[in-house]
Amino acid sequence: MDLRDRRELNSGFGDALNRAVELVVTPMIFGFFGFLLDGRLGTRPVFMLVLFLFVLGYVVWKHYVRYGAQMDEQQRRLTGGGGTTSQ
Repeated sequence: MDLRDRRELNSGFGDALNRAVELVVTPMIFGFFGFLLDGRLGTRPVFMLVLFLFVLGYVVWKHYVRYGAQMDEQQRRLTGGGGTTSQ
């Protein structure tokens, strides 16, 4: 039991680090590509901002949806795996 709990905790730390890096690095990469595109087209900082904000919005939305799905799954596990019950 103790080993399983520690494994789950370490997995949680890894997932959190993965999400944090994804939340920061992905928009920066696309912002950099936008910066390069702006340099080639002479339209600073239009594409850099558009790509950065678009990808940032997508990543935040993706994490929000994933969090909601995980919370629903956790709720199902805590309530015995059944559907919603009305009292």
